[in-house]
Amino acid sequence: MKSVLLAAAAICVGVAGPAWALEVTKSVDVAASPEAVWKTIGGFCGIGDWHPVIEKCVLSKKGGKEVRTLSLKGGGTIVEEEESRSDKKMDYTYTILEGPLPVTDYHSTIMVAKAGSGSKVTWKGTFKAKGAPDAKAEEAIAGVYDAGLKGIADKAK
Repeated sequence: MKSVLLAAAAICVGVAGPAWALEVTKSVDVAASPEAVWKTIGGFCGIGDWHPVIEKCVLSKKGGKEVRTLSLKGGGTIVEEEESRSDKKMDYTYTILEGPLPVTDYHSTIMVAKAGSGSKVTWKGTFKAKGAPDAKAEEAIAGVYDAGLKGIADKAK
């Protein structure tokens, strides 16, 4: 009986495995108050002020939600929709609607919290790989987060 259960579990894992979401979480400590860091992050289009690969951000509305269209340095466009925002909790969650990144079903949250005498910014995303191996999709998102967190830390000082 035990071997039958193990075999069934192995089949389920093999079938369900590719549907599981991938996750990347990155964070940075910043020597500034959470309020100052949140102000640096700014509104939904504030990313254009601190992320080094964003050339321009244009804000629009879709069904009452904010949508940002990001023009990337070197070409390319990403369209993202803000799902929720809390200035009190200092976080916002968004999803990618379209873009060149090798991901689908992408949902991400960026948040600021007090850490010692400064702040900790955490950027976390879940997604599925699209047109690339899981490791390449994770690497692409990790690169986006690392560059953005460095931009926030540098600007918030």
